[in-house]
Amino acid sequence: MAPVSSSRTSTATSSHQQRMSQGHHHQPARSKVPGLKRSVTPNSRASSSISDSGDEDSGRVRVAVRLRPRNAEELLSDADFADCVELQPELKRLKLRKNNWSSESYRFDEVFTEDASQRRVYEVVAKPVVEGVLNGYNGTVMAYGQTGSGKTYTLGRLGKDDASKRGIMIRSLEDIIANTSHASDTVDVSYLQLYMESLQDLLAPEKVNIPICEDPKTGDVTVPGATVARVRDVEHFRELLQIGEANRHAANTKLNTESSRSHAILMVNVRRCVQGKKGDAIEITHQERGRTNLPSADVVPRIQKSKLLIVDLAGSERVDKSGSEGHLLEEAKFINLSLTSLGKCINALAENSSHIPTRDSKLTRLLRDSFGGSARTSLIVTIGPSSRHHAETTSTIMFGQRAMKIVNVLKLKEEFDYESLCHKLWSQIDHLTAETERLESLRAEEKIILEKQLKDQCNSFSEREKDLIKRSELLEMENNHLGLEMKDIVTELNCQKEHNDFMHKSVSDLQINLNNVKEQWQQESSTYKNVLADTTQTYEKKIMEVMEQLEGERSRASNAEEQLVSFMKLSNDNQLLLQQQAAECSSYQNAIADTINMYEKKITNLKMQLVEEKAQYNAVKEQLDLAKKLLSDQQSFVQGKEDFDNLTVKLQDICKLHEDCNNELQFLKADYDDLLMEKAKLYEELHNVRQRLEDEEKQKKIVENELARAKKVIPENQNDFQGNQAYLKENIGKGSSMSVNSMGLHKLNPLRETQTSQRTTIAKICEEVGLEKILALLASEDLDVQIHAVKVVANLAAEDIHQEKIVEGGGLDALLLLLKSSHNVTILRVASGAIANLAMSEVNQGLIISKGGAQLLASIASKTDDLQTLRMVAGAIANLCGNEKLLYVLKEDGAIKALLGMVRSRNPEVVAQVARGIANFAKCESRAILQGYRKGRSLLIEDDVLPWLIDGSNITSASIRRHIELAICHLAQNRTSQNSLALFFYCPCGYIDFITMSNLHFVFIISYPLHLIYGGMAVVFLYSVHVQ
Repeated sequence: MAPVSSSRTSTATSSHQQRMSQGHHHQPARSKVPGLKRSVTPNSRASSSISDSGDEDSGRVRVAVRLRPRNAEELLSDADFADCVELQPELKRLKLRKNNWSSESYRFDEVFTEDASQRRVYEVVAKPVVEGVLNGYNGTVMAYGQTGSGKTYTLGRLGKDDASKRGIMIRSLEDIIANTSHASDTVDVSYLQLYMESLQDLLAPEKVNIPICEDPKTGDVTVPGATVARVRDVEHFRELLQIGEANRHAANTKLNTESSRSHAILMVNVRRCVQGKKGDAIEITHQERGRTNLPSADVVPRIQKSKLLIVDLAGSERVDKSGSEGHLLEEAKFINLSLTSLGKCINALAENSSHIPTRDSKLTRLLRDSFGGSARTSLIVTIGPSSRHHAETTSTIMFGQRAMKIVNVLKLKEEFDYESLCHKLWSQIDHLTAETERLESLRAEEKIILEKQLKDQCNSFSEREKDLIKRSELLEMENNHLGLEMKDIVTELNCQKEHNDFMHKSVSDLQINLNNVKEQWQQESSTYKNVLADTTQTYEKKIMEVMEQLEGERSRASNAEEQLVSFMKLSNDNQLLLQQQAAECSSYQNAIADTINMYEKKITNLKMQLVEEKAQYNAVKEQLDLAKKLLSDQQSFVQGKEDFDNLTVKLQDICKLHEDCNNELQFLKADYDDLLMEKAKLYEELHNVRQRLEDEEKQKKIVENELARAKKVIPENQNDFQGNQAYLKENIGKGSSMSVNSMGLHKLNPLRETQTSQRTTIAKICEEVGLEKILALLASEDLDVQIHAVKVVANLAAEDIHQEKIVEGGGLDALLLLLKSSHNVTILRVASGAIANLAMSEVNQGLIISKGGAQLLASIASKTDDLQTLRMVAGAIANLCGNEKLLYVLKEDGAIKALLGMVRSRNPEVVAQVARGIANFAKCESRAILQGYRKGRSLLIEDDVLPWLIDGSNITSASIRRHIELAICHLAQNRTSQNSLALFFYCPCGYIDFITMSNLHFVFIISYPLHLIYGGMAVVFLYSVHVQ
């Protein structure tokens, strides 16, 4: 059901809508159809009453101006000239100087200087619009200005590295998500671009030529074919914005290195649920209230639907300043055409014209509600300070002045959500009916189950009753039988009791006898112990006496020996006395021998006595062992002794462990002292390393300062440097075959002068800083430092005198490492260009191939979609194809297939480099065949290059077609390849019927199919090419 609007508009509003309806064909009047949803617009009534009173400033288009700071090029070229713009932010005015003595002043809603922050720009320009969107009003934020003046920076800056640099898109969605509820509110996003009057989806690039639809009743503009993404949080929106920016068309021009070639439109649809109030509710008739069966209007919830458009317009540009040509020129035409249509609509609205030409462009159709409609619109115009762009700055300022005259009529779109309430009620009814049916079915099932259980219980009860009766009978019989058995058992127990009494008496008697025996054995053992102690004492006394006697005899023997020694001394003095006393000595010796024999006999006797006493002792010991067996008390004593022995052994082991621990502790102390000495040495070495690091940090800061000075001198358009150099070399080498007019040479002279000046400045920087330090910066962790270092190396590699130094200094390895590891598009593009410059030398070509450069280039060509990077990679591979020694390696590394894969971009510059590479490859291959170094089929034909060559014969570019023709001619020199060329190979424009070769002169006859015959006559073309 269509919503019924109850809003009012003033007289000025109705006249303004009449003007809009004349420019958009007459729209049918809205009919009030009763339905479930009603448009409740209390706020719109308030806004219309304000317009009735004459205050139209609330709906007027708000216009702010932002001045871009000077860039590096303007700082160099316009250093001696003053800015053409003077800002007076406190007065909200802007002075535009025509010359040194005259200027014009313009007033705007806000004037931002070049130092204004992104946050202030958002709060002044976009935040009021975002607040209006949250309150239910449509809103538009748009940026307009010359190319390179900072529109995309103001709106679409993501601010990954620095959160303060975030643009209006990110900040707007942050506020919207913060002020909406995830449970009841929704935020949907669509991201589109208007490219060459074709509306394309940036979130789904496959969607092109999306139609624009207008509601004939409400006049709302919608894009039904666009992708609508439900935003969960800010990070999700940032990812969507990154996807859209990656798919947006951009190119490199003289005015801007990343110039947007399309208008970007971010559409944010906000749907909020608002609780109804008594004062805001509209009157509902009794009939409607009876139909809906609702108690009152303040119970029904309301829905606010609003839309926010953030438009990043492509910059207006002049072809003579931007240097656009070819496809870029076509893009510039469509951009200027759409901006011109927008300017016409602004002029017509500012002048209150009766006709508004909004249908002249898709851009004006999309912005129909933003200018002259019901949306709150804020426009920010961006300008530059340079006096060279005075005309563009004036046009931008006048556009803003005219836009300030437009007044929109703000309307609040609010609806009663009867439909959702009805859906909720029906869902509750369905849920309740399903629940009741489920409960009824459960009750029926439970009733059936209970009936079955009742029947089973009755049956089981009857069976149990029968079983109990049978068991009771059996138990009675068993009870009788057990009574008889109990009587028998009682008699047996009585007999057993009598026997037990008799046994108790016998046991007590035996216990008494046993006690008596124990006492006797104790007395006997005590006597035996006394006897044993006495015998041991006597034996010990006897042994002591024998030992004393032995000691006396030993003392006597020692005295005798001493006397013998004295006698021997005396014998030395007087041998005569010795001879006389020899008899006496012999007698003494005999006496000693007798005494010794006597004592030995006594000892043997004592030993015999000891043996006998030992035998007696053994007998006594046996008796004691028998006594020990009878004495249980002595067993505990023996066990305690064994435990004591075990404890002594353990104590000895613990002592040994203690000694080992002491030894290990001493060793550990020695090791600890050694570690302290080593720690002191390490501290000294660490101090020295820190001093070295501080010195290196100082040197690094010096190099970074020098690099910062180099950044100001390095040109921003390094991407095209290698392509321009290859193009100039090719034109110089083939000047005889190409006609270059004087105007083209006149355009190239400034480029050569700037390149020579840039090379001289970079050469000076290289001499001051040093090539080694510049090459070392290629491995820097700072991305900006790395990018500028790669650009410097690429410029140095363009000259032959620096190439050898770069290769010797490790520059080639560093560049290949960047290609392998980096994911930055700028680094990959510039590094590929540097390798292309190094590949101009034959010596460097072999090094690049040996280090896997061809494989890296082929992998980059398959991964990236950036046209400039593809052109650099194609140029590098084309230079490598000029070496006839590397043909097989290039084919194995996939370089030829990579060239064919890059044709998918359909960019003329990339295709030109591909054609040049294939022509170089075919030329080197044919040369090797003519000189006899190679035989067999062409490697290009094996890689299926021939179909593309035939397809490319009808390309409009003369240079590409010339390279393709040369490649085909060189392939025809190979006898084995002529069969592939001559066997009616199909091409999109015709068939090759015949090929002849005579003195390196080839003739191709191409006939076209019948559907290309014009006027009933067959068309046959003859291609004649002479190979030099």
